[in-house]
Amino acid sequence: MEKSINVIISGGGTGGHIYPAIAIANEIKLRYPTAHILFIGAKGKMEMEKVPKAGYEIKGLWISGIQRKLTLQNLMFPFKLISSLWNASKIIRKFKPDVAIGTGGFASGPALMMANRKGIPTVIQEQNSYPGITNKLLSKKAKKICVAYDNLERFFPLDKIVKTGNPVRQDLLLIHTKSEEAQEFFGLNTAKKTILVIGGSLGARRINQLIATELEFFQKQEVQVIWQCGKLYYEEYKEYGNDNVQVHQFLNRMDLAYAAADFVISRAGASSVSELCIVGKPVLFIPSPNVAEDHQTKNAKSIVDKHGAIMLRESELHTFPVVFETLLRDKGKQESLSENIKELALPNATNHIVNEIERLIN
Repeated sequence: MEKSINVIISGGGTGGHIYPAIAIANEIKLRYPTAHILFIGAKGKMEMEKVPKAGYEIKGLWISGIQRKLTLQNLMFPFKLISSLWNASKIIRKFKPDVAIGTGGFASGPALMMANRKGIPTVIQEQNSYPGITNKLLSKKAKKICVAYDNLERFFPLDKIVKTGNPVRQDLLLIHTKSEEAQEFFGLNTAKKTILVIGGSLGARRINQLIATELEFFQKQEVQVIWQCGKLYYEEYKEYGNDNVQVHQFLNRMDLAYAAADFVISRAGASSVSELCIVGKPVLFIPSPNVAEDHQTKNAKSIVDKHGAIMLRESELHTFPVVFETLLRDKGKQESLSENIKELALPNATNHIVNEIERLIN
């Protein structure tokens, strides 16, 4: 008789925490079709919409992060934390999980903290090259810590670390076969090079400003643009669309967007970096400086140091035309960037993570 298991997964706030969580849930369901999987998220955050769409139940906690300045949100934080710990404890007591998995985000702290307190084995999936405070605290009681980068023993107990990589969309593994389909899907001019611009699901203000400023430059270079400007900025930038520039709020077929691209400009969130290693196209990272511990710069630098990408900080964007034109003209550089970033790919991450979860359950 097949073993029935109960699994709690907590992760959210951004797509970078949600999609790996869903990928792990899907792999567990594949191996254990009768498994009961319950997500714990933060009320009002995007996981409360995305997780049910993926077919899973989710419970919301009243929790948010601490702001960098004195605000009403910060004054409310102690009450939110007490409420979240109390409700996480109730959820865990009722659901009786065999294991709890945290992929990052506000809710994963209280969820895994209470699971640890009740003696339930916990797994942290740390996506970044520089972990946040919550995962550093949770690591003391966690059974396993699945990471995507080397040298994380600086932050976590070495005997708990397993290098698995970050879960990615499985449809990215075969993008080299989708070039013609991608050209047709986006209606592209096959005589021109294509640049894909991605700044996360909500968008990246500074990247959008850069692209808007350089549209004439792209036209002179005979480069066409697929520009995902994000939900927050679509109304502002949609009028920039023309025969050479496609402006999208969101890209539903990321596999085809990557397949169509000759070059990619991207933020350096952990999921994006992991996807781009698999995609293997020349990448220019523009990391966000407005994230905890400046972890996007550290993520990008880990690839740049191995000659797998180019990085420009936001303070260096005035050099963009020179940097991009040089790359456009240098085919040898394009090929070496592609080869080097591909060598860093860990395409079987989801399998490896669920293998670790299975060992704990059994």
